[in-house]
Amino acid sequence: MASNPVEVLLQAWDGSYKKGLLTFWILLLLHERESYAFEMCQRVSETSQGTVTADENSIYRALNRFEGLGILASDWRDSDLGPPRRYYHLTNVGLDLLRAFILRNILLFQSDPVAERIRAVLDHAPEAS
Repeated sequence: MASNPVEVLLQAWDGSYKKGLLTFWILLLLHERESYAFEMCQRVSETSQGTVTADENSIYRALNRFEGLGILASDWRDSDLGPPRRYYHLTNVGLDLLRAFILRNILLFQSDPVAERIRAVLDHAPEAS
């Protein structure tokens, strides 16, 4: 059975787009509160409303990379449910990076020229079946 060509292209585009947004979701969630890797997997999926998911290994790799860049720091804490857990939190550099990314890339979609263009596309789109 042949797939819808738009759906195939959209899935490929989504893959690249979502991989790039994982950093945003991780930093946004760590701005709210400190967290450990396994918990981040669940929170990323919930907060992105299921549009971005990542396995624990992907989250660990990202957290380690971010810590190496100085945008996160971590410490070990005892857990009531098992072995100690490594909790991550934003550094001042991480917070500055998150703010700069939001200003440059997220709030852009709320600007009138971009928002009008988005509405125009949606207004002229055929109804989804």
